[in-house]
Amino acid sequence: MSKKDSFIQKINDGYASKGESIILGGAMLDGEAVSNVHVKIPLKTLNRHGLIAGATGTGKTKTIQVLSEQISSFGIPVLMMDIKGDFSGIAKEGEEKSFITERHQKINIPYITSSFPVELLTLSEQNGVRLRATVSEFGPVLFSRILDLNDTQAGVVSVIFKYCDDNKMPLLDLKDIKKIINYITEEGKEEIEESYGKISTSTTGTILRKIIELEQQGADSFFGETSFDINDLLRFDENGKGFVNIIRLTDIQDKPKLFSTFMLSLLAEIYQQMPEKGDANQPELVLFIDEAHLIFNEASKTLLDQIETIVKLIRSKGIGVFFITQNPMDVPSGVLAQLGLKIQHALRAFTANDRKAIKMTADNYPTSEFYKTDELITSLGIGEALVTALNEKGIPTPLAATMMRAPQSRMDVLTDAEIDEINSKSKLVRKYNEAIDRESAYEMLTKKITSTQEQVTETQEEKESKSEPNTAEIVTKSVLKVVTSATFIRGAFGILMKILKK
Repeated sequence: MSKKDSFIQKINDGYASKGESIILGGAMLDGEAVSNVHVKIPLKTLNRHGLIAGATGTGKTKTIQVLSEQISSFGIPVLMMDIKGDFSGIAKEGEEKSFITERHQKINIPYITSSFPVELLTLSEQNGVRLRATVSEFGPVLFSRILDLNDTQAGVVSVIFKYCDDNKMPLLDLKDIKKIINYITEEGKEEIEESYGKISTSTTGTILRKIIELEQQGADSFFGETSFDINDLLRFDENGKGFVNIIRLTDIQDKPKLFSTFMLSLLAEIYQQMPEKGDANQPELVLFIDEAHLIFNEASKTLLDQIETIVKLIRSKGIGVFFITQNPMDVPSGVLAQLGLKIQHALRAFTANDRKAIKMTADNYPTSEFYKTDELITSLGIGEALVTALNEKGIPTPLAATMMRAPQSRMDVLTDAEIDEINSKSKLVRKYNEAIDRESAYEMLTKKITSTQEQVTETQEEKESKSEPNTAEIVTKSVLKVVTSATFIRGAFGILMKILKK
């Protein structure tokens, strides 16, 4: 049997699928596409997660677009973190050009233009569906991370959350937690020390300054209500296509902690709320996390353990998570080991460290009698990638150099007018774009302090009417001392404490 015939048989056998599959493109041998030898990903293995890696300009974004299009076509919703702002064109039909026609002829896959249903979501003031979350929903670990706190400061934040939990006090927005910090530093200092231990005022001062810095970055518009309901990600259009939910993050590129911490909070919420699916034929939702290194950079061991646990367990809920980054080494080994699909675009070797990273990357892929993987990684063209996946039995497929198919939708961004058109038709924009400021920690404390002060004033006036002036002065000071150490009964904490407290 010739080398080519052996290659064809191995790829066709390795990527054979009885169920429905996504076709990524055509397999390549010796730098050329082999007609009718297609690289396919079974839908039922998409919840085993994946990695899409490669240097800038090698075609990662188009690969994500192709995957999202086909996933949507099978009635599976998509959630896409779009930090660079170059993904929105999926909402509009593509245009066939000569280089697309030539590529699809080589891999023998018909090219049909199409558009896909899109919701545009935002964490900031951009046009789109406003994503909000409460401070309580973030929990102490993620909230400490977004503030970039050290271990001592993070411990104080944990005490604050515990105090609010014990006293049934909702933490909804930043002014709530600022009010609590002021209270435990001043009026409630003795109460905190008695029940939770001594807290340094310098530590609470640092935390307060960090929160103010966060406010100045626009986070005050993110924390609050109405909190986003993850069930609104699981929607379909009238043709049965899954919605592609795009979180537009172009205006917070300089605030990666806000994005990454929100993403982790969202993963945890999805894991908590979605029911167990078992061995389903296709996932319920697929997430694409662009610039994945932003999540893992500077993460504590505790946080990395949380991420690894969520990624490991969330597949049973029918959720697939795909990380997109330039270098696979950006993803911790514990998470990398959970990823069943790997799509590796070209890497560039400019330095000795680059060559070392490429060798390590090649070692993460199955050995192949048809490729020298470490050499091939540096010579792949734009829109070409090394692919290995899991077949329907969970067995890794053979490594396949792949000429990726072109996106069916527009390979460019939407105009402002097109964005406005999508938002004007969105039911979710109308649902989430009105901010709600209900009674929470700030209002409850303010109301109680005001009420107590009024009682002090009445007591003072009553004592003054019965005592000499110098005696009244002494009594007033005594009453004020009692007030400053008073404790208050909080309102119901409700259902706000979620999985991140576990």
